[in-house]
Amino acid sequence: MWSFLVASVVLVVIPGPDQALITRNALSGGRRAGLATVFGGASGVGVHATAAAFGLSALIAASADAFTALKLCGVAYLLFLAVRTWRTAGHDEVAESDAVEHRSVRGFYRQGLLFDVLNPKVALFFLTFLPQFLPRNAGPAHALALAAIFGVTYLAWFTFYVACLDRCANWLRRHRVRRTIERATAGALVSFAARVALERR
Repeated sequence: MWSFLVASVVLVVIPGPDQALITRNALSGGRRAGLATVFGGASGVGVHATAAAFGLSALIAASADAFTALKLCGVAYLLFLAVRTWRTAGHDEVAESDAVEHRSVRGFYRQGLLFDVLNPKVALFFLTFLPQFLPRNAGPAHALALAAIFGVTYLAWFTFYVACLDRCANWLRRHRVRRTIERATAGALVSFAARVALERR
């Protein structure tokens, strides 16, 4: 379990597509938007972890049609977010009224959720990563316990990351760095979409 925790910390901290999306939303929508995206991403990771624990991810990986459908949906969503990020770079997305702000927060959560649920690389990650740390004849409960450790690690790191971004937000606006970062994030999302499109079972 300690080996799994160390591996989880390393994997979560390494920059990847989740960090790109969280960066984009935290800069455009503020701390609440960033945290909503984090919790959405953690929920999406939980969906794949649960599916892997009960063998559903193996079924998706074994079915060419299911895997291709999930991959195409993931690529389309990544490209949609990339275009939206490029177009709104440097602008605040969260409106001033409370009602619109609450809807926006739910929208950011939904983005994080769909971002990971529609990513076949996450499904394959849990399908290949979790079994390496499971004892022989381990049941779903053991796999879910490890998945929970990964989820807590994910939440802890990205909550800290969003807090750091929030502290730097005014400086980034003042020095016009934010627009550059958000457009670089859009490019990263396109790159991740290309990698997902080339993913094989």
